[in-house]
Amino acid sequence: MTEKEKMLSGQLYDASDSELAALRKTAHKLCKDYNDLYEDETEAREEILRKLLGGKLPEWLSLQGPIQFDYGVFTTFGKGCYANFNLTVLDCCPVKIGNNVFFGPNCTIATPVHPMKAAQRNPHPNENGNIVCDEYAKPVIIGDSCWIASNVVICAGVTIGEGCVIGAGSVVTRDIPPNSFAAGNPCRVIKQIDN
Repeated sequence: MTEKEKMLSGQLYDASDSELAALRKTAHKLCKDYNDLYEDETEAREEILRKLLGGKLPEWLSLQGPIQFDYGVFTTFGKGCYANFNLTVLDCCPVKIGNNVFFGPNCTIATPVHPMKAAQRNPHPNENGNIVCDEYAKPVIIGDSCWIASNVVICAGVTIGEGCVIGAGSVVTRDIPPNSFAAGNPCRVIKQIDN
């Protein structure tokens, strides 16, 4: 099993693997190119997003920029999504964003999890004598029609149900049920959203 396969399946993997390093390097360059363009350079921006996100773009995807993705190709957006300034997505495991999801400025989705034991977390030699950095990751899912307000951090393994509003400055460490207003650090459900 390759380190990429281990990573995407949530197993402990070597983040310094050459294939993963090459994928990150490509994504980081594409993000830099995207961020250097003006908003009205829509065709050039769309072409970069196609490369970054691994193919066809959904309808009405708008990423304000600057953006930063670890890999890009492991993130999917539904149609009608919008992200304000400074969206960061560490997509070491799949990130699935539904339709009509809005992000305020300075939001982060972080799928990586580092081992609690320092000996596993710190760089160390593997059986071949190469220095490795072990970590693992858990997927993130955001349902349709969610609003993720400013400065929200969504942690590894979280599912946010459809129709949710996540309050500004929240750190989402556990699943949020559909149609909830949730906020805080750690983020908790404040109330259900109904008509």
